[in-house]
Amino acid sequence: MSTTRRPGAPTRWTLRAAEPGDVELIAELRATVLRADLQRLGRFDEHRVRQRLRDSYSSEYTSIIAADGDFAGCVTLRPGEDGRWLEHFYIAPELQGQGLGSAVLRALLDRTDAENVTVRLNVLQGSAARRLYERHGFVVETQDPVDIFMVRQPAFTS
Repeated sequence: MSTTRRPGAPTRWTLRAAEPGDVELIAELRATVLRADLQRLGRFDEHRVRQRLRDSYSSEYTSIIAADGDFAGCVTLRPGEDGRWLEHFYIAPELQGQGLGSAVLRALLDRTDAENVTVRLNVLQGSAARRLYERHGFVVETQDPVDIFMVRQPAFTS
């Protein structure tokens, strides 16, 4: 269990292993969180936004974020060829901007740094989440009209 320090932020948050049955809860959160960005890019489809999550969901690598005991989001940290992929990192809209995403990301990156592992992700063009990732050391690797692919090398740990 960890705590956040920003006023208005949840006082306690935890990560728990996701279960196969969490897929629909996460698919709904994904649709809610990505709607505005996908609409702006002309890519929102009510069915597809949920189905893409269902098709790539792996409870083995996904964690559920709980804040003050309630569902607050999710994150996947999946093994890749040369490191890990940070995927499906969604925070409930009412909890965004309060430090929860930063706290969760910092905890995950502390773990990957300790393992000396590179982390990659992609974020939608124009998404506010890009600033979060940049604050935590991610840099643009490549991009296309829809996605920005970012990478973060492990920070030195002693």
